[in-house]
Amino acid sequence: MHTSTLQIRILIWPSLVYPFLVENQKRVMNLNRRKFLRNSTLAGGTILGIPSILLGQATAAAAEQGSSRKPIPVILATDIGDDIDDTWALGFLLKCPELNLKLVATEYGKAQYRAKLLAKFLQTTGHAQVPVAVGPEAEPRGEGGQAAWVKDYDLSSYPGKVHSNGVQAIIDTIMRSAEPVTVICIGPMPNLAAALAQAPQIVKHARFVGMDGSVRLGYGGAPKPDAEWNVKAAPKAAQQVLSAPWEITITPLDTCGLVTLDGDRYARLLKSNDPVVRTILENYRLWTRGQKDPTVAERHSSVLFDTVAVYLAFTHELCRMENLGIRVSDDGFTLIDEHAKRMEVATAWNTLDGYRDFLVNRLLS
Repeated sequence: MHTSTLQIRILIWPSLVYPFLVENQKRVMNLNRRKFLRNSTLAGGTILGIPSILLGQATAAAAEQGSSRKPIPVILATDIGDDIDDTWALGFLLKCPELNLKLVATEYGKAQYRAKLLAKFLQTTGHAQVPVAVGPEAEPRGEGGQAAWVKDYDLSSYPGKVHSNGVQAIIDTIMRSAEPVTVICIGPMPNLAAALAQAPQIVKHARFVGMDGSVRLGYGGAPKPDAEWNVKAAPKAAQQVLSAPWEITITPLDTCGLVTLDGDRYARLLKSNDPVVRTILENYRLWTRGQKDPTVAERHSSVLFDTVAVYLAFTHELCRMENLGIRVSDDGFTLIDEHAKRMEVATAWNTLDGYRDFLVNRLLS
């Protein structure tokens, strides 16, 4: 696109879109607020042929305006330290004013390693007020690709609260909250399943948002579903969590499996001095030492699956959502089943580039 044309479109965006939004709002008074914002934003993009970066910036601006409302209390349950996308997701969450992080909890074994990663990341980025919950010492054990980053870190030095009983900490955080809590789970779910078994009443005070499953597309956009790792690693736990009587939203591989950052977007992150971005990239570089190409961290991200679950905790605007019955099979597949527990499923992107822009802008904010 010619530069002058782009400048003209940037200048006319408010004058053309805002009247359209007002008129559209009058026509759809019977729609709820979420549907109106999604429909009007997308209609504006269609009419004007707005480039994805402008649509992403407009959506980010709308989200910032919405952030003036009271933040949503959240718990992050994570298997941080295996795939690097959990680290990106934690950094993204810390940059979202719509969310109030009440607790970070380790999931799926490797409890001390994961807890040290969480604590050091929070402390390094100036968020040591967030409590850390250490899950049970269970399989799998050991460490992972970010072990060098916490080699000399003493968990007892963390300035914030460290809960030794991670399952009880999840229960207590939910039950003591004056507002309903959103549990964002970005790993396998044995600890969360244990919390449900121990205190089933938490479903009345919380909702679940997860990075789980594969509905129509598999890894890398493959045309057949896969047994996605967070479900396959602990299918019995997934069956418990994803059939519990609470509100559920998930991003399967159909959407989260397509998110990467490269080109100008990634270059902006590489140039940043932001402490969250610097800490993410420091860990990413360590993590890539165990990959086939250890220099990849200087060119593009890995697949950032878990960031989408964080996004869905406060908005669905850039995703195409379907209300589906989802059944977890014993071998870890997430199958569409009209008789199964119904949940909101992000099955496609309205604008994937819009999300990439939103993610980068938030990380740099």
